[in-house]
Amino acid sequence: MSTPNTPGGPAPSSMNLRGAVDLSALKSRAQSANAPAGAQGGPGAANPAPAAAAPGSSPYIVDVTEQVFPQLVQLSAQVSVIVALGASWSDQSAQVLSVLEAIAVEQAGRILLARVDFETQPGIAQAFQAQGVPTVVGVLKGQPVPLFEGVLAEPQIRTYVDELLKVAQANGVSGSLNDAPAGEPDTAGEPAEAPLPPLHQEAFDAIEAGNYEAAAAAYRKALAEQPADADAKAGLAQVQLMQRLQDADATAVRTAAAESPDSLDAQLAVADLDLSGGHVEDAFARLTTFIARAVGEEREAARVRLLELFDIIGPTDPRVNKARSALARALF
Repeated sequence: MSTPNTPGGPAPSSMNLRGAVDLSALKSRAQSANAPAGAQGGPGAANPAPAAAAPGSSPYIVDVTEQVFPQLVQLSAQVSVIVALGASWSDQSAQVLSVLEAIAVEQAGRILLARVDFETQPGIAQAFQAQGVPTVVGVLKGQPVPLFEGVLAEPQIRTYVDELLKVAQANGVSGSLNDAPAGEPDTAGEPAEAPLPPLHQEAFDAIEAGNYEAAAAAYRKALAEQPADADAKAGLAQVQLMQRLQDADATAVRTAAAESPDSLDAQLAVADLDLSGGHVEDAFARLTTFIARAVGEEREAARVRLLELFDIIGPTDPRVNKARSALARALF
């Protein structure tokens, strides 16, 4: 990579769709810009193409910008998307891309490979917390699934891709780019989607517009009316996380945490960053370790934040159950 980073990422067996923050922040920003002329797909398309393939290249490989990013997010509900962040000057990026491009062609529509220029598309790079190139991330149902950073051998890259496809299958993402043409979704036999409760819809619309304050207010109102509303509780926690990360500088956050291991604010901030990138267990472990050595108000603040992160991931997730046990040991 262009920055000191050990190649790797989560072990394939640890991949899980839950726990990654969805990309609606970037999606909302991109939707506010005018789509480039000739861009394919759109909010109503069945299989929208995030961008046109370069002349002579595979239709399963596209170059993506912030302006067409919303279409990629939408498409990831149907097809596994692999985002490869690289740079034209990076030989390592070219090496990784050549392997991923070959895999995308071999998969013949089960994967869309989205190439992103790290330098000209900083918003996408920040959304994935990319620290350098090459960085490779999966996207399933609008959520990032970290794969690896740096250069890996071809067999290792193929292992990550295979595992991503397994996770996609387990989460109902099993479509193909060769399915029904864009604008002609096959909806026969599909049940109508139940409408959201009014306040939840209000919050969702606010998130789509990038208005996190209004979204949080809607979720708080829903909780005031129904204190046991688990979806509103989880929604509020996620919106608050998105607010905290909105202007965060990933490099500065990680540097501050490394330099100040006993700083409450620094550890809370880097735990947010870990969770947003899908490193759920790292976020939980960081806070339980801090709680074990902290006292008084700082200990309680860290405990409350950890519980909020639990709400985001979901009470049935095994990582939450494991972290709850660790929290109990840290407290008692």
